[in-house]
Amino acid sequence: MKKVEVVAAVIIKDSKILCVQRGVSKLDYISKKWEFPGGKIEENESFEDALMREIQEELRLKIKVEKLFLTVEHTYQDFHLTMHSYLCETENTELTLTEHLDFKWLEKENLLALDWAAADVPIVNKLMLS
Repeated sequence: MKKVEVVAAVIIKDSKILCVQRGVSKLDYISKKWEFPGGKIEENESFEDALMREIQEELRLKIKVEKLFLTVEHTYQDFHLTMHSYLCETENTELTLTEHLDFKWLEKENLLALDWAAADVPIVNKLMLS
């Protein structure tokens, strides 16, 4: 089975958390699902550098990576995912979507209202407890 390792940003501003909606995918189990933004790590790139680069590419947003929040291991039908999520801060909430369909800044109490990708659910659950 294919293995994929990615980083994800839990971006918090004024006690609201950034949630982004994936685009249409041939994999129906992740198509249009909500997730925390991020992406793959390039060769010789630290997790933190990969996260800052991905957020800049996908959202045109500058972030400050604070600390590791939760590493999730999840097996989808077609691949195994290892996702390292980090708590991050940003100076502003203005962003430009380059890959996602939509975004929302939500209080943690409202996170469960979204249809999350399965690998992101443990992160949502931990946020609800924090």
